[in-house]
Amino acid sequence: MSLHDDAVLVLKGYEGQEELRRTYLEHLETHPDGLWKACGDGHITASALVIDPSRGRVLLTLHKKLRMWLQMGGHCEQADDTLAAAALREGTEESGVAGLTLLPGGPVRLDRHHTPCAWHLDVQYAALAPAGAVEAISDESLDLRWFAYDEVADVADESVVRLLEATRARL
Repeated sequence: MSLHDDAVLVLKGYEGQEELRRTYLEHLETHPDGLWKACGDGHITASALVIDPSRGRVLLTLHKKLRMWLQMGGHCEQADDTLAAAALREGTEESGVAGLTLLPGGPVRLDRHHTPCAWHLDVQYAALAPAGAVEAISDESLDLRWFAYDEVADVADESVVRLLEATRARL
């Protein structure tokens, strides 16, 4: 199965955000290259909110280009077999945390936002950090920091706050 086929299946199975879900599916239907950065009309991206429920905190990255506190995430790559694998790869690469596991149940939220490169149609997962997780800053980040749940709204935008709320509701 191709990544495109996986993305269609994941989105068809996703419950909630009906209008946005349809927008993503229409994008994939009309853009065979709709998963790749080269698609100038926008592209599907995958992200992962790294969360440590036992300590009530999330790990956010201070994005180098956007200069905003965000969850880990980014563009799909040819080697990604599934959206979940892309989200887990991005989460691991950008956090430096080994042993992340995705929260069961598929994507937590969808979020469409404009970036300097194009529209991102982000499929957002949550990744559970193992006990004793140690983070390491990547080249794509200015900083990494753990924030208590109640601190996130003070540093991040509404999309991250909504992702955290949806993740906590699923825990």
